[in-house]
Amino acid sequence: MTSLTGKTAFITGAASGIGFAMAEVFARAGVKIAMADLELTALERAAAQLTDQGLDVKPIQVDVTDRDAMVHARDEAIGHYGAVHLLFNNAGVNASGPIETLTYKDWDWVMGVNLGGVVNGVMTFLEHLQSHGSEAHIVNTASVGGLIGMPTLAIYNASKFAVVGLSEALRADFAETGVGISVLCPGVVRSALGDSERSRPEHLKNESSEPGPAQSTASGSDPLDLAEDVKAAIEADEFFIVTHAEWRGPLHERHEAIERSIKHEADPEMVKAMSMIIKPF
Repeated sequence: MTSLTGKTAFITGAASGIGFAMAEVFARAGVKIAMADLELTALERAAAQLTDQGLDVKPIQVDVTDRDAMVHARDEAIGHYGAVHLLFNNAGVNASGPIETLTYKDWDWVMGVNLGGVVNGVMTFLEHLQSHGSEAHIVNTASVGGLIGMPTLAIYNASKFAVVGLSEALRADFAETGVGISVLCPGVVRSALGDSERSRPEHLKNESSEPGPAQSTASGSDPLDLAEDVKAAIEADEFFIVTHAEWRGPLHERHEAIERSIKHEADPEMVKAMSMIIKPF
């Protein structure tokens, strides 16, 4: 994207953590911000913080798992600002633990927000992003947990791997449309992710056990630094945004293991065919 000034961004999960940091960084760069979040009180407080700094933001309450609500939120943002150019599908939750302790309600909740929320954002905004005639860009928040699996994170890993795969497919689908795609894969960032249970809907709460204590992410990196990395990646039209260098080694080992697993010689004709349909990274 050649210029951010005057553009409008729609950011989900904008009341705290990464979403709030992106709202602040992009607003300071001259972007008008539709701040979307499920938690109205936290959202209004976050929006007031930025408004008090003279930044142009509009709070919009929305549940990203509710498709009708997402349509209303989109229309509210467009009605207020005229168009949306940047879509940040950022809302996320986590239910962790050994796989045998997890429930279908855990699966439905985490997959519904982490993957379903991204799907709903893309499907809701796609036509608008392609039709308004200006540059557009989508950033889907995954995680380094979408690139490498970890113990006790089966559901989270499944949802974030899916977001990475979806984003790669969108990158190919949108290659000639003028809509840029990035996938954000951070490590540990200071956020409210460890306190996800606060936003779990009643019908998806587990009945047999009390929720565990909130897991602090206070030791993570500053989300403002991450938001600056996202801004730079959009301006450079970069697809992968992997922000935490400590994961370079494990990711390299994983990729090497994948390559070692390929035992046979390639069919030259299939190599040619693959090169025609897979866009190089």
